[in-house]
Amino acid sequence: QEQMVESGGGLVQPGGSLRLSCAGSGFRFDDYSIGWFRQAPGRTREAVVCISSDDRLAYYGGAVKDRFSIWVDAAKNSLGLHMKDLLADDTAVYSCAAAHSCHLLTSDPTSWGQGPQVTVST
Repeated sequence: QEQMVESGGGLVQPGGSLRLSCAGSGFRFDDYSIGWFRQAPGRTREAVVCISSDDRLAYYGGAVKDRFSIWVDAAKNSLGLHMKDLLADDTAVYSCAAAHSCHLLTSDPTSWGQGPQVTVST
């Protein structure tokens, strides 16, 4: 059974940093595009970053580029997200996910976690 479970998250002040981690099981990261998406109340899912199964390059959403960075340990089927210079607009539930392509990460993932809440507030 494919499963992805996140850890981390919480409350952080604007300008602060936070790390998220994700452990996958039941499938191999190398066989999929993997990454993170987020969803804030009243908004649709937004792709944060995705590592493509085609070229293994990381593609970041415009809102987080240069502030967020992804890391992957394919041997351990784990990945993480380091977030810095956080803004109130970064407040959302963050989920790690796998898909057959980055274009499908938010609309049709093959596996995804329930996601921890990240709240950026004073």
